[in-house]
Amino acid sequence: MRFTRDVSAGINLVRAYGGGELRINDTVYRGAVVLSAAVVLHEAQIFDLEGLLAIDTARIMALDPEVLLLGSGTRQTFPPASFSARYLSKGIGFEAMDTGAACRTYNVLVGEQRRVVAMLLA
Repeated sequence: MRFTRDVSAGINLVRAYGGGELRINDTVYRGAVVLSAAVVLHEAQIFDLEGLLAIDTARIMALDPEVLLLGSGTRQTFPPASFSARYLSKGIGFEAMDTGAACRTYNVLVGEQRRVVAMLLA
């Protein structure tokens, strides 16, 4: 049997989602969260996609993503093309999906040591 080192120690992982909450590591968040392997930005006053899309692009870019995931809540909702163009024009991959799918995708990508950022509505 081959053993490999667990590289997920010390990184932010989504442990649960649903019911208007996100559990990241051992902390529960309501509202919106911007998440990377090292940073959790809690946006407690944001409860809709419009508010999530209004987060300053510079705050997202400061996290140095190679991929940006948008979790739009219980239903997949696509943002205006101008939103995704902000990131695609800088060579950053972009995907919009429901929050559950975004959480699962984030966990896989961060486990692969990818520079992923997720903007999530609880």
